[in-house]
Amino acid sequence: MYGLTVRWSLHDTPLGTEQKLRDYVRDSSLARFSGRPGLIQKTWQLNERGFFSGVYVWSTPQARAEFLDSFRADPSPVSQLVGADPEVIQEWELVAVAVGADGPLAAS
Repeated sequence: MYGLTVRWSLHDTPLGTEQKLRDYVRDSSLARFSGRPGLIQKTWQLNERGFFSGVYVWSTPQARAEFLDSFRADPSPVSQLVGADPEVIQEWELVAVAVGADGPLAAS
């Protein structure tokens, strides 16, 4: 499987940015990615005053590349909310997944 991490710094963002990001995910982003062809899973991570990231697992390298091309061509609403472009855009390979006794993740 083919992973992608996109991460923004929250170090210099105004107070309240984290809540705006939570609202954006709940009100817009979750629906946009749910059921998306080629996407196996997306998670959103938030570290208060640290970072916000989207972590994607794609079924094919083509699906990942197509998304990344469109992402780079059209600025993310997250960039607008935090006032900066991502500090990290990293492609990676998913080697394995272990599901613990309390998993797997459930849809929100």
